[in-house]
Amino acid sequence: MESPKQQPTSQTNYSSWNDTGPATKHSYAPPSTLSNSPTRSKRRAAEATEDYSLETDEERTHDQHEDIDDFDDEELATVHHKQRYAPLSTAFVVVQVIILPLMMWQCGVAPLEINPMIGPYPDALNYWGAKNAVLIIDDGELYRLITPIFLHAGLIHLAGNVLVQMDSGNRWEKEWGSLIWIIVYIGSAIGSSVLSVIAMPDQISVGSSGSIMGLFGAKFAEIIVLMCEKGTTVRELAAEQSRKEQACHVIFGIIIVMAMSFIPYVDWAAHLGGLVAGFAIGIVCFSFTMRNKFGTVFWLGVGVASCFVLYSTFIAIMFTTETDDEMRDVCAYYQQFFEGYECKCQLDEDWAANYNYAWLASYYNGQEGGGGADDGEG
Repeated sequence: MESPKQQPTSQTNYSSWNDTGPATKHSYAPPSTLSNSPTRSKRRAAEATEDYSLETDEERTHDQHEDIDDFDDEELATVHHKQRYAPLSTAFVVVQVIILPLMMWQCGVAPLEINPMIGPYPDALNYWGAKNAVLIIDDGELYRLITPIFLHAGLIHLAGNVLVQMDSGNRWEKEWGSLIWIIVYIGSAIGSSVLSVIAMPDQISVGSSGSIMGLFGAKFAEIIVLMCEKGTTVRELAAEQSRKEQACHVIFGIIIVMAMSFIPYVDWAAHLGGLVAGFAIGIVCFSFTMRNKFGTVFWLGVGVASCFVLYSTFIAIMFTTETDDEMRDVCAYYQQFFEGYECKCQLDEDWAANYNYAWLASYYNGQEGGGGADDGEG
């Protein structure tokens, strides 16, 4: 429902009016102008068809005579969004949901005493790209700093992360835009894995929660960087109100995700590393959104310096961390602690022959040469 508009006085100069409202900031539009303005007509058409593409972002914030109270709660929740959908956040969730069943199908489901999260064996997680310090530092498998975000310890672990990402992750991608979102997400993934290698080099770990913590850290950075910015348009006012409301949400989310740090194969260091990295990256990204040039320069300097110190220090320490050679063979390592532990994710010659990959099986079995197997039917 629209708020009642003040009626024009007899002294109002209507010659200063244009098609979309008053020509001056403090004048008032006659009722006929407000009800028939092109922007409002488009908005009504858009609401009737639920197609908000009929009006542009500029038009949604053009009517300076409108107050933020003219918008209902549903519209206020989205008016400051940069985009309507969250393609990257959704794509990551889809990939994560697909990979876990594939691991369980290929490598089997571990007993609950080994993996209480209802998921695969630890060696399966390592085979698919889990964080493993000895392979990262000594063997140069740096891709393992990123691949853990696609993996999860089990169904319970996956469900927790997916629910948070589909809620907060999707919302913030719509607010920030996909570019800022992916920079924060991947940058936080690297930061979380690096600190995990430093603090817990003798454990493998998986999960997207490090990146999710980075999103929370970036949102916290946005709140701090822009807390002195005063909105002048409906979009800016809505964004300002949203940040105030999300402050408690961010703190609560950080507490929830940190509570998941004690899940098997998930570590607190990854969560903390992602949070700190996301905060530093967020300062850099959101410094560019400030209207105050001095504020932009100040926060950009703080953010760049924080990122440089954080990543250069952590990476330097990581490459001096002592590793455990036993973690090269994760299957044999866990067989020491669990009786009857089965290594179901090791490539064997029979499996490889069925898929015409005998040379790969020979490589993993330490055999010289790469002799292929006879082609099988199908």
